[in-house]
Amino acid sequence: MQLRIIFLVLPILCVAVVIVMIYGELLWKSRTRAMLARLDAARLSIEPKVFDLREMAGLPAPVQRYFRAVLADGQRIVAGVAVEQTGEFNQSETTPAWKPFTAMQRVVTRRPGYFWDARIRMLPGVPMHVRDAYVAGEGLLQAAVFGLFSVANLRDSGELAKGELMRYLAEMAWYPTALLPSQGVRWDAVDDQSARAALNDGAISVSLLFHFNAAGLIDSFRADARGRTAGAKAVALPWQGRFWNYAARNGMQVPLEGEVAWIHPDGAKPYWRGQITKLEYEFVK
Repeated sequence: MQLRIIFLVLPILCVAVVIVMIYGELLWKSRTRAMLARLDAARLSIEPKVFDLREMAGLPAPVQRYFRAVLADGQRIVAGVAVEQTGEFNQSETTPAWKPFTAMQRVVTRRPGYFWDARIRMLPGVPMHVRDAYVAGEGLLQAAVFGLFSVANLRDSGELAKGELMRYLAEMAWYPTALLPSQGVRWDAVDDQSARAALNDGAISVSLLFHFNAAGLIDSFRADARGRTAGAKAVALPWQGRFWNYAARNGMQVPLEGEVAWIHPDGAKPYWRGQITKLEYEFVK
């Protein structure tokens, strides 16, 4: 009798799980479309339309070497990017707990903004949907099991927004024309292999220290403090990342692999490792 009940109930449970997964995916995608519409609605016009080597006059020496290494004179200015990624995400601060993820990311360069939409496989058949975004001066971080059961839902124009704009600045190596002074970035000299980049968006100001390798390419970045979300609070910690495996994409040299870490008192704790599997650029017309 019990075995018969199990055989009756099990298919019902399986169907219920499938329905939950499908509904969660549809709801998540609907909200994603709304967020992408907001991102596009915040766009501003971009000038100039192409990179001119004369724009490098007065920039710190390592920054000039960087632009010469990754851009050619006349390179079209990037207005938007569609990115696809795969990699691993570490959910634990104490022991390695790396989980595979896939993600798509949409970036617009003026007004600066991006939307990262990921699926992290927590358990077999159990995906965590994650959104991380900076849209029109607002930061967003949301996570939900199956796209339905929320475990994080943060949104503000303060510290979270500042941290998200900082991430945007760090990832400009994927769309290097955005790092030009004409696109709003200010560069200050530090030494022969590093320089500090600063970016404003309205009242929000962020900066990062970029380090350049012997080939002139960005190999790392660092912030002395970035708000790390811990429950309902943001704790300021040093933050750093590395780039490697540069390749030519639409006339630009961009890194296809990277790693990001929080710097705790006992050392660096990497939490994101990824590879770029696809880059589609939209250029200023």
